[in-house]
Amino acid sequence: QVQLVESGGGLVQAGGSLRLSCAASGNILSLHVMGWYRQASGKQRELVASVRNDGSTVYADSVKGRFTITRDTAKNTVYLQMSSLKPDDTAVYYCHVAYTLRDGLAAQYVNWGQGTQVTVSS
Repeated sequence: QVQLVESGGGLVQAGGSLRLSCAASGNILSLHVMGWYRQASGKQRELVASVRNDGSTVYADSVKGRFTITRDTAKNTVYLQMSSLKPDDTAVYYCHVAYTLRDGLAAQYVNWGQGTQVTVSS
């Protein structure tokens, strides 16, 4: 199993910035994809951004040009730099990883973080 520790959420005014981080630990062989999802009140969870272990990234259209996802492979950590924040970005942000363990099974697992609240005031 992989443990995820998220940090960096909080309250910020519109136009401000925040950086989220998510550190993965455990008997990890490979972290195939690391990313962030968000869920606003009354809405479905949606992908914000993800990064694969080849460095390729995917962003939701609503955050392109404002958010940047990066990963530190040595630290098994993914970051989400959020700039020009808008009230519509208010949500609980969840870290998501897809990984393989050092268990000899070559299976791919997924895990979610507990979520961190981001609130953007107008």
